[in-house]
Amino acid sequence: MIKALIIDDELKARNVLNHFLTNFIPEISEIRQAASVGEAIGVLDNYQPGIVFLDVEMPHQNGFDFLMTLKAPSFDIIFTTAYNQYAIQALRFSALDYLLKPLDPDELKVAVERHLNKQKTVREKQQLYDNLVQNIEKKEVKDFRLAVPSSEGVYFFTLDEILRLEADRNYTLIHLIGKRPFVASKTLKHFEEMLEEFHFIRTHKSHLVNPKHVTRLTHNNEFVLLSDGSKVEISRRKKEEVQKQLNIR
Repeated sequence: MIKALIIDDELKARNVLNHFLTNFIPEISEIRQAASVGEAIGVLDNYQPGIVFLDVEMPHQNGFDFLMTLKAPSFDIIFTTAYNQYAIQALRFSALDYLLKPLDPDELKVAVERHLNKQKTVREKQQLYDNLVQNIEKKEVKDFRLAVPSSEGVYFFTLDEILRLEADRNYTLIHLIGKRPFVASKTLKHFEEMLEEFHFIRTHKSHLVNPKHVTRLTHNNEFVLLSDGSKVEISRRKKEEVQKQLNIR
């Protein structure tokens, strides 16, 4: 059974989440609430939750300020936020769970199931939280550092370091400049959606390339050549789209 802590400055939001947890998540055995970061820190003095549901936008001290007070937390954090694209990208880039308000009980169930099925080590949690804090201090999303958990640990890198991403069934092989590729336990579609605003190019159902590293197309536009000398196939149905994205006539 899991203990939970809800941190949100809005009483109504706390009560809605409390209701969902009580009625839809049988694994939650005890729930406490806090209306501010300061109150939450006080609760944690004598209460050890397995999951903290943390509102991102709060007055005085927000959810990110709460993160900065933590030292090797044993609990998982599931962030809750109204639609704030900058905050959402910071969370996605840091491989952390979040729920959009108004909350959906089905999405809540999925988030808690992820907690139950994929327990991270204290070190991995701290690495991800530290990366989030660093990301939110950046002025632009393009400067965020991407966190990608793998079976070998968590990899951290910038967008400019990515050469290409390659589908491997339900996994993705990520190729970086000057480093050996590694396998991420996310689909290529997951990364395509995350990187859409940075104009990464889907050249093939199995390939996503960073346009910054494209040097040229081969004869008949059958392959994209990248800055490391590698070449990536362009599917027949993607040729016109790839040319358009690269401004090639």
